[in-house]
Amino acid sequence: MDMNFDMRAENRQLLERVATMVRDEIMPLEAEYQAEIGKGDRWQYTARQAEILEGLKAKAKAAGLWNFWLTDSDKGFGLSTVEYAYFAEEMGKTPLGAEVFNCAAPDTGNMEVFERYGTEAMKQQWLAPLLEGKIRSAYLMTEPDVASSDATNVSMACVRDGDDYVLNGEKWWASGAGDPRCKVYIVMVKTAGEEQPKHQRQSMIVVPADTPGIEVLRPMEVYGHDDAPHGHMHIRFTNVRVPADSILLGEGRGFEIAQGRLGPGRIHHCMRAIGQAESALEQMCKRSLQREAFGKKLAHLGANYDIVAECRMEIEMARLLCLKAAWYMDQGDGRAAAPWISQIKVVAPRVALKVIDEAVQMFGGQGVSQDTPLATAWTHVRTLRLADGPDAVHRRQVARVELKKYTQEKV
Repeated sequence: MDMNFDMRAENRQLLERVATMVRDEIMPLEAEYQAEIGKGDRWQYTARQAEILEGLKAKAKAAGLWNFWLTDSDKGFGLSTVEYAYFAEEMGKTPLGAEVFNCAAPDTGNMEVFERYGTEAMKQQWLAPLLEGKIRSAYLMTEPDVASSDATNVSMACVRDGDDYVLNGEKWWASGAGDPRCKVYIVMVKTAGEEQPKHQRQSMIVVPADTPGIEVLRPMEVYGHDDAPHGHMHIRFTNVRVPADSILLGEGRGFEIAQGRLGPGRIHHCMRAIGQAESALEQMCKRSLQREAFGKKLAHLGANYDIVAECRMEIEMARLLCLKAAWYMDQGDGRAAAPWISQIKVVAPRVALKVIDEAVQMFGGQGVSQDTPLATAWTHVRTLRLADGPDAVHRRQVARVELKKYTQEKV
């Protein structure tokens, strides 16, 4: 089977423009943007934060560097998933990168849902401003009282009442729901009981963020950080009422929609994680050649040559696996792509964490402080081993596919 991981010449030029903007315009503003958090209300953007972020977005949009993630839509650039992988890697080198080019989660996945499964009214009300980068959104699936890695456990009640649905229950880890620009949620709910087959009991429904009965209980902290003003919120729904036409595709089709949404989202995270690993390796190498200890450059001490070499080799292996998963996605067979997505979902954050941690070691005490981006990067990448499914779930899927080759039994 011939696999092509290259990109068309015009898209290589486009990629270089993105890489240049990341390096020359976005990364130099990272520290100033981060320093603004906590000046006043943590859950509002300061004037300088808004100036930085919206200014960069306006530059990107004016330059035509916008919505690259739309790989199968006439609204995008017509990139293949393989080609987009290179773009996402560049964007992953800075925390602001994805949003500047309107390629940030969870909006990308939610926009795919609206475009593929939404009504025309939903597309006008929600998809259009999301594509313009004027609003943000959140995806609510995980619940505090059930093991949400098995989504058949999702239990938020969604009951039909005349022309409405009424929602009751709690969600947490609603990433992006803390952002004051977040205007809409896509929510995984339970609409049927045991009378329906196991994977036809859940549905997805669109809920405006300002609907009466929605209460944001708290921001969830990730290793002590609240990720303000983005946030991962714990939210309670009490008799939240939305029109019946807010449900996507109809009752019982939540898993069908989830598979269309989560596959691309999972691999996008992996692509960006590889970019973070590249950034960490660059910082590590520069540090090792700038600092001296015991009369030598750090690079020449201990096993640091081996460490640098191992990091480079593991990044290259992870990138190739990511591109292979992307290639399978481009073939249009989600079932064939699934085990490859599961593999890279485990491998990419694992490799990125190792590289970031080695970079921290090279920086010593400074590496765990606020004076480098490494500690924040490590915290973010560590959460990827849980986001969109924990490692154990993905390894289970990989193993089942592998064992099936050798047995006729259900595994």
